[in-house]
Amino acid sequence: MATPAGARNSPDLLRLSDAAGRWVLTAVVIGSGMTFLDGTVVNVALPAIGDDFGASLAGLQWTVNGYTLTLAALILLGGALGDRYGRRRLFVIGSVWFAVASLLCGLAPGTGTLIAARALQGIGGALLTPGSLALIQASFVPADRARAIGVWSGLGGIAGALGPLLGGWLVEAVNWRWVFFINVPLAAAVVLIAARHVPESRDETATGRFDAAGAVLGAVGLAGVTYALIAGAEAGTGPVAVAVSAGVGLAALVGFVLVERRSSHPMLPPSIFASRQFTAANVVTFAVYAAIGGVFFLLVLHLQVTAGFSPLTAGSALLPVTVIMLLLSERSGKLAERIGPRLPMTLGPAISAAGLLLMLRIGEHASYATDVLPAVAVFGLGLATAVAPLTATVLGAADDRHAGLASGVNNAVARAAGLLAVAALPLAAGLSGEDYRDPAAFGDGFRMAVLICAALLVAGALLAWFTISNDVLRGSPEEPAAAPPCKHHCSVNAPPLQCRGQDAAGPPEALRKD
Repeated sequence: MATPAGARNSPDLLRLSDAAGRWVLTAVVIGSGMTFLDGTVVNVALPAIGDDFGASLAGLQWTVNGYTLTLAALILLGGALGDRYGRRRLFVIGSVWFAVASLLCGLAPGTGTLIAARALQGIGGALLTPGSLALIQASFVPADRARAIGVWSGLGGIAGALGPLLGGWLVEAVNWRWVFFINVPLAAAVVLIAARHVPESRDETATGRFDAAGAVLGAVGLAGVTYALIAGAEAGTGPVAVAVSAGVGLAALVGFVLVERRSSHPMLPPSIFASRQFTAANVVTFAVYAAIGGVFFLLVLHLQVTAGFSPLTAGSALLPVTVIMLLLSERSGKLAERIGPRLPMTLGPAISAAGLLLMLRIGEHASYATDVLPAVAVFGLGLATAVAPLTATVLGAADDRHAGLASGVNNAVARAAGLLAVAALPLAAGLSGEDYRDPAAFGDGFRMAVLICAALLVAGALLAWFTISNDVLRGSPEEPAAAPPCKHHCSVNAPPLQCRGQDAAGPPEALRKD
């Protein structure tokens, strides 16, 4: 059978029930789970890092945001590079880079070195993360994508939720540096599985050129705004420095938009936002993930600083989120495929907002059973309801050939939201300097931050209800006229990656090891 133009190196689509499909899902779950784990495991170690290095709250914010900044700024480039040069190739390179940078983080002698190593770690994450979703979208038949994304988001969410527990145990049993060393064996497993079992895919219509100017302007813009927000809360920073940083950041972001509109090969093609559903889902993503980023940064600190929990106990407090995500995320993805994503994307953030309001009860001498457990359980239920439908909606609204770009945009939006939340929430809540060592001051700031995050989740729920269509996950029943005849369902609304019509006699050639 002839292969469609532009799809010579793309794999035949897989079923989730096949062994080949399960290997692909295993690789992307471990790879993306490693980045999710790192996004939360560090939070529980922040007090120990602060004590070891004598850092201020701003130093702790940069320990989190040094990673998030480069990840958010470069993740679009990572998705585009994967589409052009091979998604598996970039996925493997990103895994190796992430492992080396994690090793440097664990060996850091001071706050400045740690922040620099975290920035390098974010570059690895920018190469690795978009490849996870892109490989799912490019590898699985349309009927299995929502379910595969549900498994991915559920297990990835578990990795993120296990982060505080693992981090607490490592901080108490060994040393905070081991929250970074743990990434090295995980990355090794990803590389071995991907090299043997994951088929390569790419967008054959893409050119070899990439948008360096856009990447630089995006990074400078986010860095300038983030510095202004963090420094604005510090007593020793002059208003001129804050104003200059904010001005440079905003000017760079405006320049980024102008460059992308005029570039012949933009990192972020404006045309991708021609889909109303894609744009709406990313706006919802920003609201929801800003709240999530703020909560995960402050809650584990609050449990240790104000409630007096040990690092291990504070990490264990989030285990209900792990269990709920494990049990419900895949089902949530299948439900969204059946009834449409609007209702889950509306109810999920609203439920999580209710969980945040319950967190207002957490104070000094808080009881885990009566104060913490109900709050984190309701919060986790909301996440399990919303995350898989939200991710499936973003990818379902974009053409298959732009899978890497679409996942890159959505990841960039989510990471930028978390970046700005971690930078802005302490300022908005009146936290700065050494407040993370003062239970009363930190408790007051935490309560204000929780109210802000709950408002963001409610805004996300309302946006989803009024902007998301239930038809976005339903493919067109008609095949593209130019596609060759297939025995099974082919991709629609975009040039097929490769003809999906394969006999069941054996694995397609593209799935065999090179």
